[in-house]
Amino acid sequence: GRKENMNKTTLGKYNRSVSIIGVGCTPFMYTVDNPETDGLTEGEMFGYAALKAMEDAGVNPQDVDFYFHGQASPLNGSNYLTPNVQIANWFGMKGKGSIHHSEACCTGYLAIEQAVNAVASGKYNCVLTGCVEFGDSTPAPADNIETPKHPYKRDKMTMDKFLATTSWLYDRTYSRSLMAPIELIYDDAAEDYVRTRGISTENMDDALNWMAINNRRNAAKNPLAIERTEFADIAKEKGFDNVMDYMRSPYNPKMGDFLRMEGVERKCDGAAACIVCATDMIPEIAKDLAHKPIEVLGIGSAACEASTPHFEIRATEEAVRQAYEVTGVKPEELDIFFANDFIITSHLISAEIAGYLPYGEGWKYICDGRTAYDGDKPINTNGGRTSFGHAHAASGLADVYEACMQMRGECGEGQVKKLPKTAMLRGYGGAQNVAAVLLRTKE
Repeated sequence: GRKENMNKTTLGKYNRSVSIIGVGCTPFMYTVDNPETDGLTEGEMFGYAALKAMEDAGVNPQDVDFYFHGQASPLNGSNYLTPNVQIANWFGMKGKGSIHHSEACCTGYLAIEQAVNAVASGKYNCVLTGCVEFGDSTPAPADNIETPKHPYKRDKMTMDKFLATTSWLYDRTYSRSLMAPIELIYDDAAEDYVRTRGISTENMDDALNWMAINNRRNAAKNPLAIERTEFADIAKEKGFDNVMDYMRSPYNPKMGDFLRMEGVERKCDGAAACIVCATDMIPEIAKDLAHKPIEVLGIGSAACEASTPHFEIRATEEAVRQAYEVTGVKPEELDIFFANDFIITSHLISAEIAGYLPYGEGWKYICDGRTAYDGDKPINTNGGRTSFGHAHAASGLADVYEACMQMRGECGEGQVKKLPKTAMLRGYGGAQNVAAVLLRTKE
């Protein structure tokens, strides 16, 4: 067997129950492409999500003790070192304490971790946790981060400029930019799956394409998603008889050995927020709460920098182990699953590691459509990073938003068949952090 050489953490239980009582999320969008949204600032986007979450919880800013602000790349995206300080006026919390944090694309999942720990400790009874990101644009002029910037004019961030910033995620002192800390590691999880499960490269290609198709089917039902045209309709428009012929065509080229273009994030702009409250204080703080609270049962976390072989897989195994161990939840209790799949293979491997899909069989579930919103094993019902969009820090809280809305039965056309009671969200970001968040409806 594989030699175990990773550090492990034994988690303690929370000192008191903590629940999510309000959620808010902007549409995920390309702000500079639309005259209606061009000129939006971080304060407006974060503020929108924050006020929506407060409204959803039935609380006022005065009821909220503290706020957490997440942004993956604030200096590049906002030209701020302390972005939390600049925005409090937009949601009525001027003068209240706050912390900014950045864990790359895992920021929005660890945003829940930070908030829950703060309330579970007893220090605060009710906190706001929010994240915002301009993943598609930077302050103008977009020449370099040092030049003076226009206060609200933004320039499109091209993929080559974005990829240049991803090198900031990796150790460049002791690692060579070769097999481990390259800017993004696209194919590792797919190659590992093919080798360890004994499937063919054709099977893997089918699974990758069906993940993209299922994500898009889910996003088509979600008014906040950035891409809502199903691939079946795109295929027809391009003259293909069936969707898989389109997915295997030059319209969806391979970027390496496995991953195709539609298996990578749609980087974009957006914000999301949650109100987190001590469960026993809800009758006092949110006495008019119109829906059931969603309890945060436990959160596992692990971090492996990118020179660790198969770092996403190893860190996911550890985070999931912690979450199950501290909560006593069993894989068969999960009703819905989310994974931060900016590299789409993530949603297959993490669902298998979590036991939500059976080991070595998950790819079949995906190809059979069983992981779409209307299947029996729904994954990423909002469309995931490839179709809902990836506003880097905000994506995790957008998944929390979707999970809570599904668990409350409020997702309209995109509502899963069986009302979910227990959810797992697997966060992952920037060759750094992985989180496994377990949520359950509080009866």
